[in-house]
Amino acid sequence: MDHYEYSELLKTLTLKMENITGVIQPEALASRLREIEALENSQDFWNDAAHAAEIQKEKTQIERKRDKYTQTANALLEAEAFYAMAQEENDEETIAALFHDAATLESLVESMEIAVLLSEENDDSNAIVTIHPGAGGTESQDWAAMLLRMYKRWAERHDFSVETLDYQSGEEAGIKDAAILIKGENVYGYLKVENGIHRLVRISPFDSNAKRHTSFCSVMVSPEIDDDIDIVIEDKDIRIDTYRASGAGGQHVNKTESAIRITHIETGIVVQCQNDRSQHQNKATAMKMLKSRLYELRLEEQKAEEAGKEKSDIGWGHQIRSYVMQPYQQVKDTRSNIALSNVSAILDGDIDQLIEGVLIAQSRN
Repeated sequence: MDHYEYSELLKTLTLKMENITGVIQPEALASRLREIEALENSQDFWNDAAHAAEIQKEKTQIERKRDKYTQTANALLEAEAFYAMAQEENDEETIAALFHDAATLESLVESMEIAVLLSEENDDSNAIVTIHPGAGGTESQDWAAMLLRMYKRWAERHDFSVETLDYQSGEEAGIKDAAILIKGENVYGYLKVENGIHRLVRISPFDSNAKRHTSFCSVMVSPEIDDDIDIVIEDKDIRIDTYRASGAGGQHVNKTESAIRITHIETGIVVQCQNDRSQHQNKATAMKMLKSRLYELRLEEQKAEEAGKEKSDIGWGHQIRSYVMQPYQQVKDTRSNIALSNVSAILDGDIDQLIEGVLIAQSRN
């Protein structure tokens, strides 16, 4: 990097921070924190535990946003000040250090830019991720297991917790269906862009002729919603089936029909849960999953209506991302057109660049 490139980078990052400041409105954040502090000091505030918890959650989110913004803005201001001073004093050592740290500074501002994009309703929610293999038997079921591992590894990389809601093993390998709940800050905001069809091209490990196979899996991501969300499900709207939960065999086989499958008749949405030995608990979890799916469907329909478009169904020919392992190595997202060659790292959960690329691309549309 030379002086011209660094100067241009600082100009670009400064412009981005001006845009970020306009969205974040740090003065408004500080004002709201003062209001919350006044509420906390009021005599009756802590009497309503539910309301107090809601305000405390808001306070934590505001403080995190404020701290992240302050850290980023200060880092950029310091870089600008040090660069101006180093140029004036011909301090080549400081200039070299600034050039060396340029990528870190750029990454910091881009991370703040992404945080600003995660400001829609429910972006700060936990996420329910459901994975279902397409046609293709063992091959697609193995691909579903690979995707499940990818999202679990992504969660681990961010220190998020993962809870298994449903897991049905395939006969030979992989999974027939799986649903997990990932808990953490802005999980749904990030993972909502994973909604869609994921395509895999590889030499099949299950083909003795070592032929190349193409497999598809659907990934559905819904926000974990609170119980007070206005989603009413009446008994006449659903069909509930019970079945024996699959197990590892031997003493782990469930002898009772504790697993629950719920079908929402009007929309055709199907959710299932077999994580708990209690049928009652599995039903409660499945109902929560259904409410989350219906709530997400409502939001999608509202967005489509506002945009003057009809909501389109996801079809097998409409994949959002392709993972090619043979004859070359590439993962390409059809929405951002970002193509990366580190397939193994991506399948090991390193998907932030893909996710952020889509978030930025969608914000420009």
